[in-house]
Amino acid sequence: MTVSSRPAIGAVVFFVVAFALGLYFTFAAVQGDYGLFRRAEIQAEKQELSRQLSLLQAEVARLENLTRRMSDDYLDLDLLDEQAREVLGMTRTDEIVIR
Repeated sequence: MTVSSRPAIGAVVFFVVAFALGLYFTFAAVQGDYGLFRRAEIQAEKQELSRQLSLLQAEVARLENLTRRMSDDYLDLDLLDEQAREVLGMTRTDEIVIR
């Protein structure tokens, strides 16, 4: 009986397949649809959307305040005067307009 110094072909095939699968799963974990890079993109998008949400919430609060100040229950005369001047171009009789 002679002892072969070459490794069995089955063992080589097994390790090549195992290495290829390892490479595939590593690539998928980094570059895939649910990989690390996609996770970083989603985090950045989340931060941007959170920033936009806070800006929109501030704008809504401002508009709600203006709406409340112009309502029948609470009328802010300064705001009414400001809006009449801006929208309708009105002035008081004791004012001089310089253009």
